[in-house]
Amino acid sequence: MSDKPTRILVVEDDLAILAGLSMNLKFEGYEVLQAQDGRQGLARALDETPDLMVLDLMLPELNGFEVLKELRQRGRDTPVVVLSAKGAEPDKILGLNLGADDYVVKPFGLAELLARIKAVLRRRYPASGQPPPVGFGDVQVDLNAKTVTRGDKPVELTAQEFKLLAHFLAHPGRTFSREELLSAAWGYDYEGSARTVDNFMRQLRLKLELDPEQPRHFLTVRGLGYRFDR
Repeated sequence: MSDKPTRILVVEDDLAILAGLSMNLKFEGYEVLQAQDGRQGLARALDETPDLMVLDLMLPELNGFEVLKELRQRGRDTPVVVLSAKGAEPDKILGLNLGADDYVVKPFGLAELLARIKAVLRRRYPASGQPPPVGFGDVQVDLNAKTVTRGDKPVELTAQEFKLLAHFLAHPGRTFSREELLSAAWGYDYEGSARTVDNFMRQLRLKLELDPEQPRHFLTVRGLGYRFDR
C-alpha cells in the first residue's frame, strides 16, 4: 500500500460501537470514515474508495447484505469485514458468498477484530504495495498503472474501456448481464442501453483478441450477457 494512512470505512448505526471502534482504529494509525446507515455507507464506499470497510448488517435504509451485494455488483472489490449480531451459520455463509472477506460476530473482542482487519489488509494488499500484472493470451494489464500491453506493444484504451476490462479481470468466468455491466462500469445512475455495452465489447475484442470475430476471452453468453475467460 502507499505511504498514505490506510482508510477504513466503519458503517454502524450503534453510536457507542461506532465511536469506540473509530477511536481504536485511529489509535492504530488508520484514517477512519464513518456512516450510520446503509445508503450512506454505500455512497461513501463508492465515492471515497476506502482501503477496507467494516460493515454492520442490521442497518437502516439498506441492510448490510444489500450494501455488500450492490458494492460487488458494481465491480468494487473493497475488502469487507462484516460485523454483526447475526451469528447463525446461514447468515455467515450468505455474507461470505456475497463477497465479505471476514465475518465477526457481536459481541466481539476488540483485539480480535483489529487482528482480523490487519489480516484481511495483508491478504488483499501485498507488502510490495502494488497488485501484480494480470495476463491473458498475449495481453498484460497493469491495474495500478492502468496500462495495457499486447506482446511488446502498448494498447491504448479509453478510461471507460479500462473500467470495463478491470471489472471482467476481477471476475473471471462469471457471466454478467448488460445491465450489470452498465451499473459496474458506468455507474448505477447511467442512462445507457444494452447497445452501449455491445459497442464497448466490440472495441475490447478488436484491441485485445487475436481473432475478434472468434473471441477467446471476451465471450457472448447467448440470452444472458458476456463472460471473460482467461
